[in-house]
Amino acid sequence: MREHEILMLLALAEAEVALAQGEFPVGCVLVHQGAVIASGKRVHSSGKVNEMDHAEMLALRSFLDAEPGVAPQEVTVYATMEPCLMCFSTLILNGIRKIVYAYEDVMGGGTNLPLTMLNPLYAAMEIKVVPAVLRRESLALFQQFFSNPDNLYWKGSLLASYTLEQK
Repeated sequence: MREHEILMLLALAEAEVALAQGEFPVGCVLVHQGAVIASGKRVHSSGKVNEMDHAEMLALRSFLDAEPGVAPQEVTVYATMEPCLMCFSTLILNGIRKIVYAYEDVMGGGTNLPLTMLNPLYAAMEIKVVPAVLRRESLALFQQFFSNPDNLYWKGSLLASYTLEQK
């Protein structure tokens, strides 16, 4: 098994925990030199949906709070779903330059943002994105989520219909 796949399995484990708690199955791990240095998953302990507490944001906050002495440019993000525009821009503004994801977010994915067409701060950034690592495994989690009538998050959305149509 390739390194990306091994590390994506760790993000998938985070997503499985979220799914088991009835949450949207996004898991994320931040990796430095093959070791996980931070992780996150969508879990709303208050029962309220909070669109700021995405898995990537929680993992990044954990990394920054820990002050591990690791340069963000040396960190790779592994996420079970393509980071949304908010997460993508927050990651890159904090120095992350490599993002690996499993399942594409056809509704809100941000990794196709044309940075070179933006203002100088973004235009100069060189970001490496690796899509579709263990896509099938991640897709299965999202299909399980959207198939459950009790899960109302993004129910009836483009993402939900696209996900349920995938084979």
